Amino acid sequence: MLATAGSAIGLGNIWKLPYMIGVNGGSAFVLVFIACIFFVGIPLMMTEVLLGRRAQKNPLDGMAALAKEANANPVWRYVGGMGMITGLLILGFYSVIGGWVLSYIWFALQDTFLNIDGAHAKANFDALLASPVTLIFWHTAFMVLTMGVVANGVNQGLERANNILIPALFVILLILLGYSMAVGDFATSRHFMFSLDFSKITPVAVLSALGHAFFSLSLGMGAVMVYGSYLRRDVSIARTTIYIALADTALGLLVGLAIYSLVFANHLEPAAGPGLIFQTLPIAFGHMPGGHVIGVLFFLLVAFAAWTSAISLVEPAIAWITENTRITRLQSAWMIGLTVWLLGVAVVLSFNDWSHIKIVFGLNIFETLDKLTSTILLPLGGILMALFAGYVMKKDHVQEELGLHDTGFKGWRITNNIVAPIAILAVFLYLFGVIK
Repeated sequence: MLATAGSAIGLGNIWKLPYMIGVNGGSAFVLVFIACIFFVGIPLMMTEVLLGRRAQKNPLDGMAALAKEANANPVWRYVGGMGMITGLLILGFYSVIGGWVLSYIWFALQDTFLNIDGAHAKANFDALLASPVTLIFWHTAFMVLTMGVVANGVNQGLERANNILIPALFVILLILLGYSMAVGDFATSRHFMFSLDFSKITPVAVLSALGHAFFSLSLGMGAVMVYGSYLRRDVSIARTTIYIALADTALGLLVGLAIYSLVFANHLEPAAGPGLIFQTLPIAFGHMPGGHVIGVLFFLLVAFAAWTSAISLVEPAIAWITENTRITRLQSAWMIGLTVWLLGVAVVLSFNDWSHIKIVFGLNIFETLDKLTSTILLPLGGILMALFAGYVMKKDHVQEELGLHDTGFKGWRITNNIVAPIAILAVFLYLFGVIK
């Protein structure tokens, strides 16, 4: 449970959710995102956990074993393979953002935030993005930290650290929220995030919210399936999933409230994009009592959250290689690590020297990877896993893993078999222009 929480609670909540709220209309996005978490995210997370616990293998071999058990077509194994590839693609840009976090630990240690204003905070971030050498250095540092743990095996020490550091991150965020309420424009922030303006709900906002629900909960990439294979039989899948989803969502919304209080108080742009937290939080840390220490602790904890999530992105692929080839864990870790590092270098250059290079629909390398994984591959993996558990696996096997009584099991079947697939299918039909 702690390992899965560490996988889910990462940059998706602290870095991505706040800026996604800003670029997708505020409260409209929040409302749809929460609905996606409860009606799609939680049921599909339960599905992925039960698949992992039933299979007791890496995603690719696990789906193959489950298909064989259900006398189904072995082609289902490639659903697990697709998830592993998606995780590696995400890590290609995730490690770059993790590098941003590491660089801000260094800035905080140097007291760079002292008495900083909005213009200077934005200038500092812009200067970071403009330097490919600096970005590659921090991207490399983050990848070495990640692959160093994976190469030696993910042990219980990381889970024990989760037990301490994830609650510590909540404490720091509550302090930050208190400061934002005291000196920021908290009323405008609350209205921006939670006012019910249904007119702002657009197909684009729905698409973005659904994709981010998958990204936030680490769904569709095999990570949750791997952790599910470690879950004890006496642990309730439903209860564990709900706790993780609630903690994951609450943390992201707390960050959003704190950030937008500062955004509006300092006349910054809510739709600032991926650099939002790096342009707003230094202002708070530079003016609050003890902000130097709190800033260092905050970015340290965010770096840890990003680190544990990055490990979960690459672990399924490493597990498959070591279980099916003679390549050692150390060799496979550095082989995959180098490949992902090179992809990350391309992402780094998309912010500066290669910013003119557009892949599809006017998107640069970073934006293309983000859209491809969040809005296509993750939901596609999720819907395939849902269909497999709902229509291919034997009903009694599914109920045995979930451990739900008849009413709860019927509720899961309705959301997993009907609601979630229809919602994801509708989004895909809109994405490809079939419905408008």
